[in-house]
Amino acid sequence: MREPDSVSSEALDDLEASVGALMVVWARSAERIKPKVSAPQLRALVVVDRHGAINLMSLADELGSIPSVTSRLCDRLQAAGFLDRIASEGDRREVMLQMSKDGRRLLRQFSRERQADLKQVLDAMSPRSRNALLAGMSAFYAAATELGLPDELLA
Repeated sequence: MREPDSVSSEALDDLEASVGALMVVWARSAERIKPKVSAPQLRALVVVDRHGAINLMSLADELGSIPSVTSRLCDRLQAAGFLDRIASEGDRREVMLQMSKDGRRLLRQFSRERQADLKQVLDAMSPRSRNALLAGMSAFYAAATELGLPDELLA
């Protein structure tokens, strides 16, 4: 098997700058959703939505947080009407978190804003550059998952 070509420091610098621009586009989308939610709250909603229902310990693990901090974050999301707490079907003592109707609506709004911002940038690119970027991003995602990076960190 052939060794992969080494990546130059200039290429890594260019990649970091590009990822930084992507993060700005992403954050700008989050700033426009109403009502306002913090980045950690938005991330928690995305994780809960992806699972359908998740317990607090699993959510804390995915967020890289401790249960007490995650619990307070979920308290705020529940008070805002974005999360519901329900008893687990398997163990009535276990509390599961799931999206409320308002939480799903908020994530749909975030997705629409994010896609509009991404489209604006992609539309400013030449078709050739855009196709190269999309092919490269697809390959990057495939390589990252092949290396075993958890899906929740890629989402």
